[in-house]
Amino acid sequence: MNPGARTTDLIKKHEDEILQDWLQRQLGAVTARHDLLKKNDLEEQSRIFLSGLTAALQRGEVGDIRGPAWGPVRELLASVSQSRARQGFSPSETATFVFSLKEPLFAHLQKELAGDAPALATELWTTTVLLDKLGLFTVESFLKSREEVIQSQQRTMLELSTPVVELWKGILALPLIGTLDSERTQLVMESLLTRIVETGASIAIIDITGVPTVDTLVAQHLLKTVAAARLMGADCLISGIRPQIAQTIVHLGVELGDVVTKATLAGAFGVALQRIVDSGARIAVIDITGVPTVDTLVAQHLLKTVAAARLMGADCIISGIRPQIAQTIVHLGLELNTVATKATLADAFALALQRVGLAVTRPTPRG
Repeated sequence: MNPGARTTDLIKKHEDEILQDWLQRQLGAVTARHDLLKKNDLEEQSRIFLSGLTAALQRGEVGDIRGPAWGPVRELLASVSQSRARQGFSPSETATFVFSLKEPLFAHLQKELAGDAPALATELWTTTVLLDKLGLFTVESFLKSREEVIQSQQRTMLELSTPVVELWKGILALPLIGTLDSERTQLVMESLLTRIVETGASIAIIDITGVPTVDTLVAQHLLKTVAAARLMGADCLISGIRPQIAQTIVHLGVELGDVVTKATLAGAFGVALQRIVDSGARIAVIDITGVPTVDTLVAQHLLKTVAAARLMGADCIISGIRPQIAQTIVHLGLELNTVATKATLADAFALALQRVGLAVTRPTPRG
């Protein structure tokens, strides 16, 4: 007789007894979580698992739980692990669901095969190995599900920790709290660029009061964000430069270029307001909406055109800087820092009117 065959017959013969015994042991275990799982749900899960276990054993696939016969059982265990990971169960509490079946099964096997020691030993060993494999699969599924939960929570926390708020019409503020790494910088950049497009802001204040320290890497992340924002038509100010951070930046030889910095958010906001009311001179708008991509050669041509216009007494604004083009320019290290840029021609036109001292009021759509 094949290993596991007598266990299969035993479960079929005493299924209700084994189920009730198993259920009582789960409910009475020290790892039981009556606050998180109802008795009816536990009973339903146990019944489905025992039925799936019997069906897989009947097909004779005892050694390999990765086989097709065990597909329904694996799906159930994965589902149970995922739900319990989200509910707050521990790995041991989750694994007990499988391991607690050993005792009632062994008790019935001992009673059924009391006069056949070799057969009893074979069935006990086969059942032990099988339930151990299923228990380990449950733990693996649980850990995978919990890792997904943790990653989702981390992503949510990152999004909540990088809010972009509109302080004034045309002025955005991005208060940063905690450390800046590559992943978070990308999220910060995306959030800021999106809000610049949505609001048409011309100034963004990056407040680093909540950033514990600024080293070379953090400074590089900040400069990339500033460069991307400028390509979208918004100039950046950095506030929250405390004395110890200022000294650290100097000692490290970190270059913040022509970025205006202030000790407080209030100070940066004052500068931003002054720039908003500042008037300009003759303006030329170069729209590159129809240009599919911007590489080094295209950027050089644009800068030559801007330089020629300035020699004629006209300042230039480049419009049509889409998010993907802004990111491409930053990644290529292209320099358009001295040129005002905007996402759309309408935004560039509005900026041009502001620079020559004309106020622009955009109509608010009616809901």
